[in-house]
Amino acid sequence: MNPERKEPTYFYSDKQVGGKSELARRFLDTRTRLNENVEKADNFLVKRFYNIDHNTYMEGALPARYKELMGLVASAYLRCDDCINYHIIQSYRLGVTRAEQEETINVALVVGGSIVIPHLRRAYELLGELYG
Repeated sequence: MNPERKEPTYFYSDKQVGGKSELARRFLDTRTRLNENVEKADNFLVKRFYNIDHNTYMEGALPARYKELMGLVASAYLRCDDCINYHIIQSYRLGVTRAEQEETINVALVVGGSIVIPHLRRAYELLGELYG
C-alpha cells in the first residue's frame, strides 16, 4: 500500500531564508532566474523530471526532512555545490537542526572521502549564516 503523499510543512519561506543568509539569497535568486530560462524552453521531458523530483521530496512513508538529508549526503558525495546548498536550505526550511545537518555531512564525508572536504567547507559557511 502506498502512503499518501502531501506537501511538506515548511517553517520558513524562501524569502525568510534569503533574509537570514546572503549565500542562500544569492543561491535562491540565481536558481529562480535560471529556472525561468528552463521554463521558457517548454521541454516536456524536463517538466516530467522536475515533477518526479518535486514528488520525491513530498511527505510519504519517509518524512520530507529525512529525504532532504539523504539528498544532502548524495549531493556531497557527488560534489554538487548547488545541490548541497539546495538541500541545506530545504532542510533548514523544514526545521532540521544544525546538529542534524552537520551529522548528515559527516556521513557524506565518510561515504565520499576526503574529496568531499572542499564542499564541506562551503556547506559549513552556509550553515553558519543560517544558524548563526
